[in-house]
Amino acid sequence: MQMRLFPFENGHLVIRQVHLAFCLAQLGFAGASSAALAQPLQLPGAQPFNAPGTQQAAPPASGAPAPAPRAPSMPAIRVAGEEAILGRVLLQNGGLGEAVFEKTATGFGLKLTANGFQSSNLVESCAVSFGETPVPVTSLGRPAGVPRYRLEASICPIVFDVLDGAFLVVEPAQPCIVEAAACRIDPRGLWGPDARTLPARAKEIESARGVAERAVREGYRVLTAKADAVEQRAIAREQASFSAERELVCRSFLREGQLGFCGARMTEARAASIRARLGLSNEPAKAPAKPRPPRPAAPTSGSGPLPLTPQ
Repeated sequence: MQMRLFPFENGHLVIRQVHLAFCLAQLGFAGASSAALAQPLQLPGAQPFNAPGTQQAAPPASGAPAPAPRAPSMPAIRVAGEEAILGRVLLQNGGLGEAVFEKTATGFGLKLTANGFQSSNLVESCAVSFGETPVPVTSLGRPAGVPRYRLEASICPIVFDVLDGAFLVVEPAQPCIVEAAACRIDPRGLWGPDARTLPARAKEIESARGVAERAVREGYRVLTAKADAVEQRAIAREQASFSAERELVCRSFLREGQLGFCGARMTEARAASIRARLGLSNEPAKAPAKPRPPRPAAPTSGSGPLPLTPQ
């Protein structure tokens, strides 16, 4: 500590009291500053720092186990059966030909008229009728999650999947040439209602496609979660391939850009196919029956209006 010396007064060295008090205050401030710098910065609301040589207790556990990660799942969807097309007039791409799926004595049959072009002149239209009576169809089960049938017709064997109010022809791979009629027909694609009747069902179609799209996304997510790296790449290619296939098939359906009927039905079929691969049922669980309201108690004797008696 430095002290300022002043002249002698009466033979003694005098230290000014005011200056001494100021020096002592400086020393105290310096000590407090050093102590403050030695403390680490603590933010408001933070846990207090431990004193040297002590340990801080861990926060008490809540007692509840950590929730397990949710396993991916695929929502249930409703898959239509044969009754969805039974007796209905269906047109190829919503505007050509005519097909009626009917019940026969031995099972089911299909009355079919397909439009095409002359095999020698592909700009001249023609049509081929498969007969006045339904041609028998053979059930092939549900290999893709929906009912599949084969039309037993030698001139053009057709394999189709039954959808909701439509059917999708998956075979033959190439158009058929009917020699007797000199006509080249291509029955592939979606056979559905007359496209002119679909605008009234626009909201229904949009809702159905939204449900099917979500089901397909979740289905591919489940497939990916169960697959290894190689299979995951194959699943990703399959998903992209389906989008391209749907665009190719549905671009010929009338008013598809406005209503999306073909896309909705093909997406539902894809969702059903994924659920079949996962071993899941394609029928949603039935809603529990609502309890019936209690019946009113019978009136006790002596209550209520008295019967009229003749005077």
